[in-house]
Amino acid sequence: MNFKDFNLNKHLLRALDELDYTTPTTIQQKVFSVVMAGADVCGIAQTGTGKTFAYLLPLLNLWKYSKDKDPQILVVVPTRELVTQVVESVKKLGTYISVDVVGVYGGANINTQKLELQNGCDVLVATPGRLYDLAMAGAFKVKSIKKLVIDEVDEMLNLGFRAQLKNILDLLPPRRQNLLFSATLIEEVEELMNEYFDKAVRIEAAPAGTPVENIIQEAYEVPNFYTKVNLLKLLLTEDNTMTKVLVFVASKKLADQLYEQLEPEFSGTIGIIHSNKEQNYRFNTVRQFKDGTFRFIIATDIIARGIDVAEVSHVINFDLPQIPENYIHRIGRTGRADKKGIAISFITEKEQDRRQAIEDVMKMPIPLSPLPSHLQISSVLTEDEQPKVYMKEIQVKVPKKEERGASFHDKSVKNSKTNKKTSYKDLMKKKYGKPITRRGKK
Repeated sequence: MNFKDFNLNKHLLRALDELDYTTPTTIQQKVFSVVMAGADVCGIAQTGTGKTFAYLLPLLNLWKYSKDKDPQILVVVPTRELVTQVVESVKKLGTYISVDVVGVYGGANINTQKLELQNGCDVLVATPGRLYDLAMAGAFKVKSIKKLVIDEVDEMLNLGFRAQLKNILDLLPPRRQNLLFSATLIEEVEELMNEYFDKAVRIEAAPAGTPVENIIQEAYEVPNFYTKVNLLKLLLTEDNTMTKVLVFVASKKLADQLYEQLEPEFSGTIGIIHSNKEQNYRFNTVRQFKDGTFRFIIATDIIARGIDVAEVSHVINFDLPQIPENYIHRIGRTGRADKKGIAISFITEKEQDRRQAIEDVMKMPIPLSPLPSHLQISSVLTEDEQPKVYMKEIQVKVPKKEERGASFHDKSVKNSKTNKKTSYKDLMKKKYGKPITRRGKK
């Protein structure tokens, strides 16, 4: 099957030809006819399987030019990187149909975005928080939305956008077509579907948790952070096939620590990206990774689904993710477009439970490889790795309130004087031992 079998209009087919796309992916094949029929859809497919084109192709094929320049198609995604990615995809597919697209997200000037929307657009791509702010400010006509796409629903719920999503759904007109796409069908996604999209056609491109077939997985068991650093340096130095490498870490703090360790040796070829980095910095880092300036970048899970970079040769899980499904999203960054990819994981003793959880989700083990014989095993531990010394707490028994005395003590003799008036007669008697009276005046 190829895209010509989809009965697409000639303008979309021409754009696909120029992009050198001829064969649709599984999710694209399954979704197209259902969306064209006007039904609501819940698509379950892994990262890297072509979900973006799966919903854009039928929606743009159905789109009709309107003099009213308020958005007809709304796409909601969890991160600013995904906003940019979807906007670029709309522009590529819409080259010959004059469709206008605007992307909005937090961290950018909201007044500038209001002006963009005033100029009009056909497709609006947004993150939930900024979308709701703009809707409440009246920046666009909410009632004009005819098609709603919520992409990466599971990640959006994991990031805590449930309240914003509900607020947005309550604002939108009830008569619309809804398309939900998720890499995993977690319980919260089921609840959202049951509450708002009970008649959605469920389409699965692959069972949730199934790793992409053309990704080779392997793992190394390592004792600590600095040995992981040494192993990563060794692999990057000795393996020339590592041309575009994504290195995933567990936290922003670890990302910064790893960057500090690697930057002196790989200066100019290494980038870092996480949510504490400014918007322009993040975009520039991704751009330099795409154009080959950076050989590898260090990233956190927040952008595991937001980087659309062709030909990622390797994904390295420097730390295993806490959520097992995120492992699938991470490794899905490589092995795309029918090309082979390699995913390597570094696993410490503390991460063995995470490894087991990932293997349970995938229903297959991650193959273990022996450590290179010339790898330097470090005995230095980070602050987080050092054993914790617990001091015994001595419990002081505090008497009950009714057993406590008054909150004062007896005065010393020196300070126990009272304001008592003493006569001159008594004063003289105390001094001379006998009463002495004053002589009267002569």
